[in-house]
Amino acid sequence: MKKPVQRYSAGNRTLHNRKAITMGGATILGILITFLMLFPVYWMVANSFETTAEMFRNPVSVVPTQLTFDPYITVWQSQFPHLITSLVVSIGAACLAIVIATPAAYALAHFRFRFTIVLMFFLLLAQMIPTVTLATPMFLIFNQFGLLNSTFGLILADSTYAVPFAVLILRTFFLSVPYELVQAAFVDGTGEWGAFFRVVLPLVVPGVITAGLFAFLFAWGDFIYGLTLTTNDTIQPISLSIYSYIGQFSDYWNNAMAVAVLASIPAAILLILFQRYITAGLTAGAVKG
Repeated sequence: MKKPVQRYSAGNRTLHNRKAITMGGATILGILITFLMLFPVYWMVANSFETTAEMFRNPVSVVPTQLTFDPYITVWQSQFPHLITSLVVSIGAACLAIVIATPAAYALAHFRFRFTIVLMFFLLLAQMIPTVTLATPMFLIFNQFGLLNSTFGLILADSTYAVPFAVLILRTFFLSVPYELVQAAFVDGTGEWGAFFRVVLPLVVPGVITAGLFAFLFAWGDFIYGLTLTTNDTIQPISLSIYSYIGQFSDYWNNAMAVAVLASIPAAILLILFQRYITAGLTAGAVKG
């Protein structure tokens, strides 16, 4: 028995052509948007290898003609302590956010409180408050407790924004873990904290890594708290020290671009290393049950 041959009418061909044109246009638009987003990054890297005279020459060269490592040699010695400060502050803020947010998110996910909805609303509201509005009150409070110009002060300040965000993310992951697993652990004689650490927490490791990475990036890119809570150059993050190369009468843009490249490397490495955890975490947290 012969199989019927499918024949495409003119209407089907037109619909197929329209879909192909739409997909092709969307692809071109995506490539154009990606190019527009990545070009500033390329321009930053290219200018970091140029001299000041080459940067301001006319016409402007898109590709550097004479590569030089002098900007990196100049900024490395002076900016290395600030780079270490940013690493310590960012890692500390991420660890503090995870320690506080993980049990809080677990409690909000599996325990019933009357104020859960209200608390979630205030956590969302905390994400909408600009950090610049909190800078002056934070300065006054930290000044009273002697936390200005201290690493712990910067860690604590950056955690105030990272903790609510981490709670919101981790609560979604904990909701995807059935509470019956915890009840089964109770039958085996495990307590609440034992079930949390031995049963639930290993299942939400991608979520913990995702929340910790975002907390690290928040602290790494912070500028307002670094500017407000530091009054000298002893404790200064890399996001703030970059402006030391931009003055009223002299602008060392190639050095500033070199510092920007150095400041981007740790964040880029973390995103590359933990990309699969972030993808798995976002997928797991998107489905409940």
